[in-house]
Amino acid sequence: MIHPHTYIHPNARLATNVKIDPFTVIHQNVEIGEGTWIGSNVTIMEGARIGKNCRIFPGAVIAAMPQDLKFEGEDTIVEIGDNTTIREFVTINRGTKDSWKTKVGHNSLIMAYSHLAHDCVVGNYCVLSNNTQLAGHVEVGDWAILGGMCAVHQFVKIGQHAFVSGGSLVGKDVPPYIKAGRQPLSYSGANSVGLKRRGFTIDKINHILDIYRVIYNKGMNTSQALEFLEEEFPATDERDEIVTFIRESGRGIIKRYSKGSVDEDIAD
Repeated sequence: MIHPHTYIHPNARLATNVKIDPFTVIHQNVEIGEGTWIGSNVTIMEGARIGKNCRIFPGAVIAAMPQDLKFEGEDTIVEIGDNTTIREFVTINRGTKDSWKTKVGHNSLIMAYSHLAHDCVVGNYCVLSNNTQLAGHVEVGDWAILGGMCAVHQFVKIGQHAFVSGGSLVGKDVPPYIKAGRQPLSYSGANSVGLKRRGFTIDKINHILDIYRVIYNKGMNTSQALEFLEEEFPATDERDEIVTFIRESGRGIIKRYSKGSVDEDIAD
């Protein structure tokens, strides 16, 4: 199952049925779970923790040192959950002492040429399309989908079940359950198609839409909208998830699109 032209450090720990193609290098302090396949010319560096039944395609580099000038050689890891696929030439850097790990959940798909910087957390069932670029400390919630060539600013959070259109520059937090598009990146409605595919009822989707109408359409500031939601809307998992996400946002959330709007991060 392991090609003779592969190098595996004696201290690496591999399950018995891992399959590794030629010209791949496995460094020390690496763990790889049962049923995982690793293609040719992959480099898996010190600190990688790869789950069961993963697929890692040619040219990927997992657990390279962070590209962070504050990194001082601390013992950190990359953790990849079961059944996750990592396509060609993906790079995933390990964490720093800020959180000690970079993490990708289970059943996620990281497409070709994507980059996950230090201390990123990508949830379960996520899709990062081709050439997605995550700066350090980015968090992506479960079931989120990022279109191709998205560039995500450091410390940004993307909520669960969100959809971000391809080619987006993501400089603000993207709340859960929504679509985000246009330039500057803006609220474009609920992610109705994705939610239906995942079993959300029409009533739940309409409930989510009603919540976002308060946040984006009622002319309230963010604090007023959150207070209104807590006072006037029934307590549901969706309401509480949205309110908590926005209240804890460090960079502020994306706005509703309006003609002539300018991204304050890149304004002259």
